[in-house]
Amino acid sequence: MDLLTSGYAPIIGLAAFAGGVFLSVEWQGRIRPLFIPHAEIERAANELAEKYGERAEEMAFIEEDRAWRYSQNFEQGKWRRVRKELERRSSL
Repeated sequence: MDLLTSGYAPIIGLAAFAGGVFLSVEWQGRIRPLFIPHAEIERAANELAEKYGERAEEMAFIEEDRAWRYSQNFEQGKWRRVRKELERRSSL
């Protein structure tokens, strides 16, 4: 308990806050999008490929960038998965 009443308490509080923010961003942007069913990712990739053809990967990147600009971490992670699926298809 001496640690909490010492001069280190503000540093510990700030570190805990920063760690919480980091974990929240990682959950929303990297881990939670992994729970999106693969069928939904394939459907989104198919729709983009059908609508934009060769530019589908570019459009997925634009959506990912838009989500990043509006701080929508989950949407950014979703579009990252769609873009990776389109990259996978183009490399076949």
